[in-house]
Amino acid sequence: MAEIPKAYESQAVETKWYSFWQEHDCFTADPARVSDKRPGYSIVIPPPNVTGVLHMGHVLNNTIQDILARKARMDGKEVLWLPGTDHAGIATQSVVERKLIKEGAMRHRDELGREQLLEHIWEWKEKHGGIIIEQLKKLGASCDWSRLRFTMDEEYTQCVQRVFVDLYEKGLIYRGKRMVNWCPKSLTALSDEEVIMKEQNSQLFYFKVQVVEEPGTWLEIATTRPETIPGDTAIAVNPKDPRYGHLIGKHAIRPLPIENQAHLPIVADEHIDIEFGTGVLKVTPAHDKADFEIGQRHGVEALEVIAADGKMNDLAGTELAGLDRFEARKAASAKLDELGALIKTEDYKNNVGFSERADVPIEPRLSEQWFLKYPSQQEARDCVANGSMKFYPERWSKTYDYWMGGLQDWCISRQLWWGHRIPVWYRGEEIHCGLEAPVGEGWVQDPDVLDTWCSSWLWPFATMGWPDDTETLKKFYPTTDLVTGPDIIFFWVARMIMAGYEWKGDLPFRNVYFTGIIRDKKGRKMSKSLGNSPDPLELIAKYGADALRFGTMRSAPQGLDVLFDEKDVELGRNFCNKLWNACRFRQMQGGEIEGEINPALLTSDDKWIMRRLDQAIREVTAAFKAYRFTDATGALYRFFWSEFCDWYVESCKATFFGEDAARKANVLAVFDFVMGHTLRLFHPFLPFITEELWHGLGYSEDMPADQGGETIMTAHWPTVLDEDFMTFYGLEETVDLLVGAKHQLVTAGRNLRTIGNIPFAKKVDYILKPAGTLDPYEAEVIQSLLNAEGLEVNPDYAPRKGTPASRSALGELFLPLDGLIDVEAEKARLEGQLQKITKEIDKAGAKLNNPKFTERAPEDVLQEAKDRLADWQEKERQTRESIEYLSEA
Repeated sequence: MAEIPKAYESQAVETKWYSFWQEHDCFTADPARVSDKRPGYSIVIPPPNVTGVLHMGHVLNNTIQDILARKARMDGKEVLWLPGTDHAGIATQSVVERKLIKEGAMRHRDELGREQLLEHIWEWKEKHGGIIIEQLKKLGASCDWSRLRFTMDEEYTQCVQRVFVDLYEKGLIYRGKRMVNWCPKSLTALSDEEVIMKEQNSQLFYFKVQVVEEPGTWLEIATTRPETIPGDTAIAVNPKDPRYGHLIGKHAIRPLPIENQAHLPIVADEHIDIEFGTGVLKVTPAHDKADFEIGQRHGVEALEVIAADGKMNDLAGTELAGLDRFEARKAASAKLDELGALIKTEDYKNNVGFSERADVPIEPRLSEQWFLKYPSQQEARDCVANGSMKFYPERWSKTYDYWMGGLQDWCISRQLWWGHRIPVWYRGEEIHCGLEAPVGEGWVQDPDVLDTWCSSWLWPFATMGWPDDTETLKKFYPTTDLVTGPDIIFFWVARMIMAGYEWKGDLPFRNVYFTGIIRDKKGRKMSKSLGNSPDPLELIAKYGADALRFGTMRSAPQGLDVLFDEKDVELGRNFCNKLWNACRFRQMQGGEIEGEINPALLTSDDKWIMRRLDQAIREVTAAFKAYRFTDATGALYRFFWSEFCDWYVESCKATFFGEDAARKANVLAVFDFVMGHTLRLFHPFLPFITEELWHGLGYSEDMPADQGGETIMTAHWPTVLDEDFMTFYGLEETVDLLVGAKHQLVTAGRNLRTIGNIPFAKKVDYILKPAGTLDPYEAEVIQSLLNAEGLEVNPDYAPRKGTPASRSALGELFLPLDGLIDVEAEKARLEGQLQKITKEIDKAGAKLNNPKFTERAPEDVLQEAKDRLADWQEKERQTRESIEYLSEA
C-alpha cells in the first residue's frame, strides 16, 4: 500500500488509470459472459460528428452515459457501451471543400470531380476524425473501444444499402418531384427537421394588379417576397369572400417581369384566409409549399425563377436575372414603385426557415428527390404510449406522440458526394435498385447520397453485426438506455424506434434520458460567437476530469437546461481535494485496514455515521433508478462533506488523539467501512480519484480480482444495511436524536463566539449544564468539536447575568466572557459596525423602492439586489443580538 501524496495531482492520476483500464480490457464486453446471473447491459453512444471536437454538451451527455455504464458494472452486469462517429454528410464535405478552396486546390467541387473530392475527404477523416474520440477518453469514457464504429465503414454501408433496397421493394421508398427545403449554400435538399425557424425583421410589400377583363379594377396583394412575382402563375381568393367572388374566372396582369406581363387566372380556393392581409394571394407554385398545393389543385404551371444557388434565373426577367434573391427583393420593390404598382411597405416580423448546418434561409424548391414512407409507425408510437419504453423526463412522451401522429414522408436524398450513395442505377427508362450494380453497359448510378440520419437511424443494431444474428445482438439488443438531447427526438430517436421494430421486431432501447441544453450562467445558449463556450479540455487540465464531471452533474437537474458556471467545476475540484485529504488523514492514523468492527465498542457517532451511510445508499440508489443524477450528487455531497467530514471525522479526532487503543482501532474499522462504501458510491461520478484512493488505502488487497481486487470498477455497488445488520450493531433510531442534539449544541456553541468576535482558532473554556447524565465520551467529543480549551460539565452552574448561552436537548452551554474580551470596546466596535450596516440597508432598500430600477432591471440583477438586502438585514439582526448580550454582561 503506497503512501497517499499530500496533494492530488489529477493529470497524473487520470493518465495512469485510463492506461491501466485499457491495458486490462476493463471496458471490453464479452457476450459469452452474459447469463442469468450476469445480465447484459448495453448503451450506444450518440455518434458525434467526425468533424467534431469536445464541447460542454458532449461532456454532459457522455458523463451521464459513463455514469450509467460504470454503475451497471458495479451491479454485476456485462456492460457494452458501444462507441462510434457519424460521417456528417453536409458538415464534413463543407469543411473539406472550404479547406481545398483556401489552399487553391479548387474553386468548386466540379473541378475536382467526385472521386478526387472523396479521396480528400477520406484523407481528412483519417487525419482528424479521431480527435473527439481521444477527447472522450480524457473525460474518462469507459466505451468498448475495440468495437469503435463509423457510419461509413464497409459493413455499416452494406447495412444502409440493404435497408434502402428492402424499403424500395416494399414500396416505401419512391422518387418524385416535390416541393422540398433547399439549402442554396450547401446545394442540397433538407428534411423538415433540418430546418430551424427564426424570427426575422422583414417587410410586407403591398402592390396592385389590374383585372384584365375590368380595366380600372385593381386587386391589392401583400407579400414578403416581391422577387418571386415573375414566378406567379395564378391569383387566388376565397370564393366566400364577397369582395372578390365575382372576379373568379377572370385574369389579372402580372407586373413583373416587364417583358412578360402575363395574364394570370383568378382562381377560387377555400384555403385562403379572408382575414389575413388583403385576402388576395399571389400563387408561386415553384417557390412556396402552400402555393404548390394550390397550383396542384388548380392545374396551374410551376414556374421556377430562382436557381439552385439562390440567384435569379433568366425567367425572372432581364432586370433581375443573375441577382442574389435578397438583392432581387430590393430591385423588384424598386421596379414596382417605378411602375406605380407599389402601394406601401410595412415592417413585419415573421418566422423564416434556416438551414441548421449552413445557417442561411432555405428556399422552398421544386425538385426531383427520393422520399421514404415511415415503416412500423404504429408499433413505434404504441411502445412509448403503453410504457414499454420509458422517457425521462416523461413529458417528452407527449411531444413524441404528437409528432408521430402527423408524420410526413421523409426526403432522404441529398445532393452531396460524401455519404451513402443511393443504390439505384438508370439506363434510359430502366431503373435498377440493388446491392450491386447491374450487369451490362450503359447503366449510370444515381448521383445523390442519403440523408445522414438515414444511416444513423440503424445505429443500435447495425453496429452489432446485423443482418447476421450475432452473439452481440443476442445478448445486448435491445439496448438498455439511450442518452440524448430532446432537439433530436425526431431526427434520430423516433426514427431509431421505427427502424428497430421494422428490422428487429423489437424496440431498440428500453429507456431514453433527455438531457437539458448547456447554457451560460445568464441563460444564453453557448456559442463561439458569444465567447461563452468553454473548452472542456482546458477545464480538465485546470481542474481535473472528475471535477468537471461532478461539477456538471451537480448543476444538471433532470430535463432542465444547465446554467454552466466555472465555479461549479471549481467546486468539483474542491470536493475531490476534500475526498483526497480525508483518505490521506485515514492513512496517517495507521492501524489495521478494514479491521473487524466490535459492536460493543461503537460510539454514538459511529452508529450515527453508519445510519447516515445507509440513508445515502438508499437515496443514491433511488436516484439512479429514477435517472435523477443531480439528486444523487446532492445526496453524496451532503453525506460526505457535511455528515462524514464536518461531523464524523471531526468527532473521531477525540478518539484518535486519545489513549484508548481499542476504541481507536474500532473507530478506524468504522471509518474504513464507511469510506469503502463511499468510494464505491462515488466511483460512477469520480472514476479516477476513487480508483486511486481505493488502491491507496488498500481496500483492493483482500478482494477477489473480479469484485474490486483489480479495479474498483468491478467492486459491488453498496447495498442498504439490512435489519439484521442494524440489530447486530445496535443502529437504533434513538442515536439520530442524540447526535442531532449534540450537533445542535455544538453549532450554537460555535456561534456564541461571534458575540465577542472570538475566532474559532482561539481556545476558550465552555461550561455545560447537562439536562441529564452525560457520557464522558460525549463530553470529550463536544469539547473537541468546539475547539475548547476545556469543557466543564456542571449540573449546578449558576451563570452570571449576560453570559452568552445556547440550549439543546443535552442541556445549556455557556461561554463566560470574563478575561476574554474588553466588553466596552467590543460594544463600541459593534455599534460602529451597526451604523454602517444600517446605511447599507437604507441604500439597498431605496434601490428596490425605485420603480425605474425594479421595472427595468433584468430578473437576475433584481434578485441579486433582493439577496443583498436580505444579507444586510441578517447581519443587522446578529449584530443587535451581540450588543444585547454584551450590554447585560
